[in-house]
Amino acid sequence: MSASEKAKAGIEQVAGKVVRKAAHAMGKETLAAKGAALEARGRARHLKEKGKDTLP
Repeated sequence: MSASEKAKAGIEQVAGKVVRKAAHAMGKETLAAKGAALEARGRARHLKEKGKDTLP
């Protein structure tokens, strides 16, 4: 996994979690859903890059 892609995945996960939690606290469910989607995209990116490491 390249370091820059790993960093992007981590940033997306953290940013998504922050947005989701802040939106829930303010009662903005639409924004919370967007934050959850961003977090999921970061997790997917991480898994994709992790899978590249196992290829021959």
